[in-house]
Amino acid sequence: MTLQAGQRVALAADTRLTDASEVAGVVLGFLSLAAGTGGTVEQVIGHQDESEDVREYERLKSLLDAFGGAMPPESKRQLEEKIGALEPAWTAFQERGPRVSVRVRFDNGFILDGADESVFVPA
Repeated sequence: MTLQAGQRVALAADTRLTDASEVAGVVLGFLSLAAGTGGTVEQVIGHQDESEDVREYERLKSLLDAFGGAMPPESKRQLEEKIGALEPAWTAFQERGPRVSVRVRFDNGFILDGADESVFVPA
């Protein structure tokens, strides 16, 4: 699901916002927002969480694609081996897809920023 700015949403599950607090030796508890709490999406941000291995795969693959035909056979073979070793990280990155976070202003005045879009459902 891709959320859009201005869209009405609700929390899909109870969401804990803080850990238990203690003031003057008295435990105050923690703060949560209940499932179904409604709000409006203010901002949507797509993230490409690339690991070092993913960036290296992209760099080496680009190098092979651009210059592989002109490379000495042994250098080309070594480059292909390095790319092959990085292939699992690349495949996992492709399957995961981009992460989308949102900023939601709830009807009660709270703002939740940087939340994964999967914690919300359309209202």
